[in-house]
This record gives sequence, structure tokens and C-alpha cells, in this order.
Amino acid sequence: MNEITTRLREIKRRIAAACEKAGRNTGEVRLLLATKTVLPDQIKIAFTAGETLIGENKVQELRQKFDALKEFPHEKHFIGHLQSNKIKDILKCNVSCIQSLDRLDIAEKLHQRLSTEQKEMNVLIQVNTSSEASKFGVSPGETVELVKRVAALDSLQIKGLMTIGLFSAETEKVRQCFRLLKNLQQEIIRHNIPGVEMKELSMGMSNDLETAIEEGATIVRVGTAIFGQRIYPDSYYWNETR
Repeated sequence: MNEITTRLREIKRRIAAACEKAGRNTGEVRLLLATKTVLPDQIKIAFTAGETLIGENKVQELRQKFDALKEFPHEKHFIGHLQSNKIKDILKCNVSCIQSLDRLDIAEKLHQRLSTEQKEMNVLIQVNTSSEASKFGVSPGETVELVKRVAALDSLQIKGLMTIGLFSAETEKVRQCFRLLKNLQQEIIRHNIPGVEMKELSMGMSNDLETAIEEGATIVRVGTAIFGQRIYPDSYYWNETR
């Protein structure tokens, strides 16, 4: 059996076990394949095994893999730092959701482009729950206001929140990041902002997906545990200031 297929089965087992522990249905948690630096042939193996959701960090990789993967029905999310000069390319690559929206100026530029093309885009608001300078995301205290402002842009459909938790072996410190995102979700729901859904919490990766599921994750983003260890640790790939 191919190593990727074997690892996928193990991740599904981990997700199911975490859901059972948390008293949740496994159908409540989607697996997103984090495919940064992963070659199309490797992604195709995962598609053949039944996976359909991938996430890319870099627009260049979206473009490079577009033709190679288009024969397989799948859904693409953009999970990296969003830059205004890359918006046009993202839309060309049939991305269905941008998980990393964290600034009003970018939201306005995205809205302008979408309006010109008469399109809409699902988005998640990225929150910096670990308060690390190396990570992007709106600060927790400014999240509700950003959601309100983005909600006024009718081409953007807010579906929930995303965070990159603290890179730490101390589970309880990581848990606080995920719990903070869950609390923000509940606060936004209480505000009852027109046009805003808060059904998605994208949080948790290879090393901490169990904790994320226990705290309410609906999407877990897994790369290394499926496609194998890369040259650098996950923290390198997710530190978009490099």
C-alpha cells in the first residue's frame, strides 16, 4: 500500500478517535490536505484515496498545479498570507474559499475584483490567537469589528474563523489558542451580524489536530502527517514573514 494512503488512513483514525473522545460526529470535521511543496503526483494519490479538499499557501503553487490536478474533482482553499497583487491569480485558479482574510484593505480590494467579475467568494477571518509577531491574523480584540466591516462587502461570504495555533509541545498552551477562537465564534454569533455564518473553525494541524477537534474544529489542515516530513518543520512553512 502506498505510504500516503497508509498515512491518510491513520489521520482518519486519529480524527475519528478525537471526535469520539469529544462526543462529536466524525462528519462534523473535514480534512484539508495542506499541499504546500507537495508535488501533483502525490496529491493525486490522495485524490484517488477519496480526498477532495486541498489548501495552498502560495499563489505560485496554485498556478503551477492547476492544470495537473484539474482532471480530478476537488475543492481548493487558499490558506496563506493574502497579498493584493495576487488576488487576480487566486480567482483564476478556482479557489472556493480564502481562509486567511485578516485586513479590511485586502477585503476591499478582493471585493472590488469580485464585483468586477460578478463573483462571490467564501472567506474565513484569520485570527492571531497566539499573539506571535511572526504570524498573520487580526488580533482577537479587533476580530468582531473586522467581521462587521467585511460583512458589508456583499461579494464576500463570511463562513467562520481560522487560526494557526501556538507551535508548542505544551498541549494546554495550544489549547488556549483554539479555545479563544471558539469563544470568538460564539461572541460573533451573539452579535447576529447580517450575512455572517460562523459554522467553520479551521484550526489544528498534524501535531495538534486532536486538541483542535476537542475545542470545536470543523476543518483540520494536515500536511506533514500525510505527505511526509519536509526539509523544514511546519513552523517554517507557516511563518509567512520569511
